[in-house]
Amino acid sequence: MNLIGDCDFPGPGTSVDLAVSGGPDSLGLLLLALDAGLTATVHHVDHHTRPASGDDARFVVAVAERFGVPCVVHDVYLEPGGNFEALARAQRRRVLPPGTLTGHTMDDLAETVLLNMMRGAGVEGLSPMVGDTTKPLRRVRRRDLHFFVVESELEARHDETNDSALYRRNRVRHELIPMMNDVAQRDVVPILARQARVLFEDRSWLDELSAGDLALGLDDADCRELSRWPEARLTRWLRVRLSTLTPEHETYPPSADEVARALRVVRGHAMACELSGGRRLARSAQRLTLD
Repeated sequence: MNLIGDCDFPGPGTSVDLAVSGGPDSLGLLLLALDAGLTATVHHVDHHTRPASGDDARFVVAVAERFGVPCVVHDVYLEPGGNFEALARAQRRRVLPPGTLTGHTMDDLAETVLLNMMRGAGVEGLSPMVGDTTKPLRRVRRRDLHFFVVESELEARHDETNDSALYRRNRVRHELIPMMNDVAQRDVVPILARQARVLFEDRSWLDELSAGDLALGLDDADCRELSRWPEARLTRWLRVRLSTLTPEHETYPPSADEVARALRVVRGHAMACELSGGRRLARSAQRLTLD
């Protein structure tokens, strides 16, 4: 099976870092990167949260040795409590080199669209991974990648947490998407991926149009000028200015209700409003403050 044509790798000879868990997606990433003539370094993150995690690490080291590529194992330890998935992502980002390639497929993209839709995300959340150079397999289907790994005679590791209904992504993968396929009487993953690409193009154009707006800080803005902006333009600016950084270092825009309250403050219909995280947006002498 030839999947290279669906991959977005850099040119042959380029040095790349690859995140390899030992599962079929990341093994497929490694195999395809080598087929593309890249000079790869494998990185494995051991979270030490599963009894088999040490076996996973040893497996990845052995695979890297088999293909003659260097391998770095990163040991991380998660604090109890909080959002496990978000905490794990934050730890991986902390230890992996910037620009590390991951084995996310078109199916991961579709799942992320649906997860973000349920969270109430805007155009950014509905166009994930598109244009992300660290996701070179975003046009590859998961089933094709897994078959490619089987053909290579590598026996991938299985992470049992990927089967657990405790995690929302697993329910989207194993329950929601199959049900959508049944209702639509077709495979919805390519449809969701295509919609994400269309939204990404619109988003890129909007980013270009609003580049000047984003340079305007919250404290520098004059509410009289902001009130003359079209609502879509003002809403877009507020979503950026009122975004929050979680303890897991993930950026979240404000909710639609928060933006609506902020719009009332900007337009003088309210003097202040409460926002998530104990924040307060206030207006005084046509200027905004966020405490």
